Amino acid sequence: MRTQVVIIGSGPSGLLLGQLLTGAGIDNVILDRVGKHYILGRVRAGVLEEGMVGLLRAAGAADRMDREGLPHDGFSLAFDGRDHRIDLYGLTAKRVMVYGQTEVTSDLMERREATGGLTIYEAASIAPHGFDTSSPYVTYDKGGTTHRIDCDFIAGCDGYHGVSRRSVPQDALKTFERVYPFGWLGILADIPPVSHELIYANHPRGFALCSMRSQTRSRYYIQCPLDEKIENWSDDRFYDELRRRLPAEHAENLVTGPSFEKSIAPLRSFVAEPMRFGTLFLVGDAAHIVPPTGAKGLNLAASDVHYLFEGLRDYYADRSTAGIDNYSARALKRVWRAVRFSWSMTVMMHRFPDTGEFGQKIQEAELDYLVSSQAASTALAENYVGLPY
Repeated sequence: MRTQVVIIGSGPSGLLLGQLLTGAGIDNVILDRVGKHYILGRVRAGVLEEGMVGLLRAAGAADRMDREGLPHDGFSLAFDGRDHRIDLYGLTAKRVMVYGQTEVTSDLMERREATGGLTIYEAASIAPHGFDTSSPYVTYDKGGTTHRIDCDFIAGCDGYHGVSRRSVPQDALKTFERVYPFGWLGILADIPPVSHELIYANHPRGFALCSMRSQTRSRYYIQCPLDEKIENWSDDRFYDELRRRLPAEHAENLVTGPSFEKSIAPLRSFVAEPMRFGTLFLVGDAAHIVPPTGAKGLNLAASDVHYLFEGLRDYYADRSTAGIDNYSARALKRVWRAVRFSWSMTVMMHRFPDTGEFGQKIQEAELDYLVSSQAASTALAENYVGLPY
């Protein structure tokens, strides 16, 4: 088989890139080692920047999002037992869209099927080859047979643990990492959210986040030690702890109900440089991970897709290599800004075990300055809604 672009990974970044390429008349094939139902069963982020919303519309996969998504004009920072609202729209004339990653993935899958795009699921032993030459190809096993797809380019959209980054020679790659000394214990439940906007809470007992996937499905998190055991947390214990970390008005209004997903996620910052190796391009979590505090993980993957799609479109339209040559530099410039923002939000909102009294006073002063200064609030809002591509 031959195609122009092989995309490894059928998560939202791979599907979004595939659909944009299809819309531009660029032939592509998506490969994934797991099945469609497994992918749709993964629970992930749900806050979309305007840039990603625009890309979904450009891909023709935004109809349900536009009907069911929740545009948010602001969010709350809670500390000292009080709410302090950050007016995103008033400060930036932009807003975010709350719409679950699972829904984004489902919509992109449906759009790909409707437009005849080829996705090969349950493809074992996927491996990119020859990406340091002008004749790259990808192999995979399925049905007891090894298959080969020749192509012009390979897009590695297969996540942190995927084969794409692992295939790059170690001496060609530089990585940067910060592991945080706590995790997020999260639940998903079919209950109305405690507030119509997100609440980020800084409390002496630790951070808490009240988020949502819809007006009837809530996603809540609390900071916990890395060695915490999920079996030690009943739903009742979780809700009791969440109430303690929220301002009184929200604690009183919290509606509880059985969770259908409960997990503990570690937090880390990770960046791999560069993001291009010959005809192989790393996209999204294959190249970078950010803590979820700033809601940047999925949105960073979308900005990578934007830069790579522009480069590939220009290459096939007029044989210009400028876009693909500059892909890594353009993507990494935005990546590091988002890494900085996610790090700063994490440091500002969480209680670190080694902070000490001085560090705690600095954190409190930072929060107070942030909500009392329009310039500081604007800088926060600009980063939260998403820096321009």
